[in-house]
Amino acid sequence: MAKYDPLCGHLRRQRQAEFELTFPEIERILGAMLPNSATRRQWWANVTDPDTTHVQRKAWREAGYDAFLLIGKDCVKFRRSG
Repeated sequence: MAKYDPLCGHLRRQRQAEFELTFPEIERILGAMLPNSATRRQWWANVTDPDTTHVQRKAWREAGYDAFLLIGKDCVKFRRSG
């Protein structure tokens, strides 16, 4: 199982078009700590390149969401894409 598969599964079960998860909530879902780089907006960028090597991006994109870091809140807004 890939590290971000639990996040993908969690997102797929959501029915809301938009919601927020704090870093601690995401870490609970993952069962692991987020990397320090997760505090940077680029880490949460919504890249549409199917060959991206950023596995975290594939997790929310495959679940049908875009992710947006809320600076200063250690929180991420997930919004249905498309």
